[in-house]
Amino acid sequence: MATITERLSKNEILLADGAMGTQLFARGLEAGACPELWNTENPEALSDIARTYADAGADIVFTNTFGGSSIRLGHYNLSKRTSELNRAGVKTARAAISDDIFIAASIGPSGGMLEPLGELSEDELRISFTEQISAVIEAGADMIAIETMTDISEATIAVQAARQLSPSIPISATMTFDKTVNGFFTIMGVSVKQAVDELSNAGADILGSNCGNGIELMIEIAKEFKSVTDLPLLIQANAGLPETEDGKLVYRETPAMLAAGAGRLIENSVSIIGGCCGTTPAHISAMRQKIDHLK
Repeated sequence: MATITERLSKNEILLADGAMGTQLFARGLEAGACPELWNTENPEALSDIARTYADAGADIVFTNTFGGSSIRLGHYNLSKRTSELNRAGVKTARAAISDDIFIAASIGPSGGMLEPLGELSEDELRISFTEQISAVIEAGADMIAIETMTDISEATIAVQAARQLSPSIPISATMTFDKTVNGFFTIMGVSVKQAVDELSNAGADILGSNCGNGIELMIEIAKEFKSVTDLPLLIQANAGLPETEDGKLVYRETPAMLAAGAGRLIENSVSIIGGCCGTTPAHISAMRQKIDHLK
């Protein structure tokens, strides 16, 4: 089977899946609990999520390993189970779907702050990411998806760790941006141009943004990325910003809205389109239909 990068080199548009957390909470994950623990304690739920997104038309299914670094798992006293939980996340997803669908290993922020703002050293962070990424590669991940980053130093260390472990595995790196009067920046002050320069130099094959914005602002972000890089782009919008209704988070952007936005992302040369917080299999299905129609 052709790799993700090989398919992108042929100008294919690939569809990623939608939110993981939204699906976990719908299946009973309690607030404050460790999502990655479900990889071993409730694998049936993870299998169902993967199958549901695959059935909706996703070409790429993301693993339940977003918070799987040893540093972040340490918040739950689970750091010693880092390799086990990450391997399980990949293997559970892989076993649930057909071989022609890619598995992207989700690698999120560590939850710590690098020195001098925090107490985390670069070596500690690198060791933590290396352990996690080594486990997902060994388990058979098709792509490393470093996502929801705001600190360019942390994102760069994660990309470097992945590239050192494998010279060939596709690596995507996406950051979360806020719109300001001066353009788009992460909360740590990272611009789109800085993200492109540093992440591509670190070895990322695919760049872009996920989380924090609905589809309209993500289209603007995609345009800014395209103005400064020729690398393939990955965009995963939220289903809008969350609102509280009867004590629950509600996302207002409908499948039809994200499908229309997907068409505009394709017009702006985005290669991989998916969903983030609040998106569901219905959103992915609508985007699948839009992509197929445009083909």
